[in-house]
Amino acid sequence: MASALSCVSKFKSFVILFFTPLLLLPLIVLMPAKGHTIVQGNPEAPAVPGVGQGDRTGNQDDLGHQGSIVQLARCAYVIILMATYWCTEVIPLAVTSLLPALLFPLFKILDSKQVCVQYMKDTNMLFLGGLIVAVAVERWNLHKRIALRTLLWVGAKPAQLMLGFMGITAFLSMWISNTATTAMMVPIVEAMLQQMEATTAATEAGLGALELVDKGKASELPGSHVIFDGPAMGQQEDRDRKSMRKAMTLCVCYAASIGGTATLTGTGPNVVLLGQMHELFPDSKDIVNFASWFGFAFPNMLVMLLLAWLWLQCIYMRFDFKKSWGCGLERKNTEQAVYEVLQEEYRKLGPFSFAEVNVLLCFLLLVGLWFSRDPGFMPGWLSVAWAEGETKYASDATAAIFVAILLFIVPSQKPKFNFGSQTEEERKTPFYPPALLDWKVTQEKASGLSEWMGKQMEPLHAVPPGAITLILSLLVAVFTECTSNVATTTLFLPIFASMSRSIGLNPLYVMLPCTLSASFAFMLPVATPPNAIVFAYGHLKVSDMVKTGLMMNIIGVFCVFLAVNTWGRVIFDLDHFPDWANVTHIAP
Repeated sequence: MASALSCVSKFKSFVILFFTPLLLLPLIVLMPAKGHTIVQGNPEAPAVPGVGQGDRTGNQDDLGHQGSIVQLARCAYVIILMATYWCTEVIPLAVTSLLPALLFPLFKILDSKQVCVQYMKDTNMLFLGGLIVAVAVERWNLHKRIALRTLLWVGAKPAQLMLGFMGITAFLSMWISNTATTAMMVPIVEAMLQQMEATTAATEAGLGALELVDKGKASELPGSHVIFDGPAMGQQEDRDRKSMRKAMTLCVCYAASIGGTATLTGTGPNVVLLGQMHELFPDSKDIVNFASWFGFAFPNMLVMLLLAWLWLQCIYMRFDFKKSWGCGLERKNTEQAVYEVLQEEYRKLGPFSFAEVNVLLCFLLLVGLWFSRDPGFMPGWLSVAWAEGETKYASDATAAIFVAILLFIVPSQKPKFNFGSQTEEERKTPFYPPALLDWKVTQEKASGLSEWMGKQMEPLHAVPPGAITLILSLLVAVFTECTSNVATTTLFLPIFASMSRSIGLNPLYVMLPCTLSASFAFMLPVATPPNAIVFAYGHLKVSDMVKTGLMMNIIGVFCVFLAVNTWGRVIFDLDHFPDWANVTHIAP
């Protein structure tokens, strides 16, 4: 009896979690799909003697009744499944409560926006799903492994190292918050700098002793004059080291801010834009989605990263290729020391764990679902079964919630099947290992004025659209230095939307560049959390950030102007005033 109870206890969670959905499947499978049973109710069928209009109307009523039964059965499936999970707590209660946001759109009971509004906005659900995935990546140190592996690959020469830090910081910031990315990367940069300075000091000590001996011998020769220029050289090297520290730390916070612009969930302003598009232009037909935004913003991010790297090289390293790309004994010793530090940090992570592999697969699945949902240039998985006329049941939020729930189900350890050789303690532990995430970890991590101001901007109708974009982007870039980027976009986007409508300009022509410009907070330590984190390490003065960040703002606005007027025109058809912009729902 005790053995049977032990067996039940061991497999209880596994059986409930996976067999409950299967046992309830007859509710879905045995019910015919909507509209596939009663064919004689077709109103366009030719007239048949003996079959009157009343019969057709009755058949149509039967068809509607049949559809309601199907909906009822699917709702019952979701409710019973949730009740079972709630009572047994095989997954956290909060995660169970998210099941309707996934299953109602998948079963075509309600579309994603209708379901998500019962929780929060659809765009906020998208952000929540992305945030949960980011927590899983951080929980299992997958982001640190990716960062260190990339840095080992790019090399340890200063210019390559800076480019590597910027590239990996931007990539991570695309998927997890720029604050978390900066907080992880800056200690790695600091360790690199300390090791480089220690190695340089040791090398100088050895070479300095040799140099003094040689000079002493030379002074014994008749007519020889020894000029000792050690202090001057020491001051210059000290200045170079300070410049290196400034460049390496600044590159991280700048790359974090730039990288977040590349994806729809990468930073707050992008999510605000999506929400404002749904609220102000509900007929925009999902023109801004994950794939279209990535196609527009990712090339812009790459151009900005390259120009930022060149600017930091110019201002702090004076583009000295001999020093930056390295040659000589001191440079080789420093590079070797940096490489060893990176290797040691990577070695501490140990081999690729089962949990890391599962998190990586879930992450890749999410990215794949986002890109393939509705790519635009070809049919996506949305059109296969989740689109009926104008109704699109699944959204990017549906994919995000699906993978987020998956993270609370996929195991973090390999299940053990060696039942015969298990110890007494192992027999008592549940068969199904703990999930990749638990809710506790996730919780710890995780107007009329607009219309009036828009009308006041009607004189801008005489200004070329390119100039309007440039002026407004500069305005937002300056404003966001003193305020939150989310607050900036929330304030300005409704105004710009109303203005563009009043002058007959495609709203996205001004809303896209202003959304991106809201992330260009490069000049002040208080402008954004990554700047504050970097500034706290003490290598920078406010004047350093202002003079470097001013040029970064100019680079950012220029890149956005280029993107909007080139590939942005093609992706979003910015040359034409769209039909969906004729009617807006701006609250009075």
